[in-house]
Amino acid sequence: MKITLNRINDDFLFECTNSQGNSILLDNTTQPGAKGVSPMESVLMAVAGCSGIDVVSILKKQRQEITGFKAEVEGERIPVDDAKPFKSIKVKFLLEGNIDPKKAFKAAQLSFEKYCSVSKTLEPNVEIGYEVFVNGEMVEA
Repeated sequence: MKITLNRINDDFLFECTNSQGNSILLDNTTQPGAKGVSPMESVLMAVAGCSGIDVVSILKKQRQEITGFKAEVEGERIPVDDAKPFKSIKVKFLLEGNIDPKKAFKAAQLSFEKYCSVSKTLEPNVEIGYEVFVNGEMVEA
């Protein structure tokens, strides 16, 4: 796996491109007029995307009918010397459709405990939690 980062203005705007030519923009979002997401926001996006792919894939294999899927991710950061890494990340899955709530919760559980490479990469240093809602109702373990 390889990406290329290119600076595309005189400040902090970068284009990151993968080997297939797909790209995202990263920027210093503390500056006015930022045109991309911050690198730390991209980490939260990566957690959401990785676990989202897992959850949808698992539920599709179980023939669950997903008509809506959304994830909200929040990260809490702590100062460590001059950096501010994540201390914790919480993912909230919001699913709509003809979905068995127990299967949805199990899919999320499997993602974070077994499949999601992004959360597994962060896991030694970051506490990662999740909640699952199906058709507006929170699913309990």
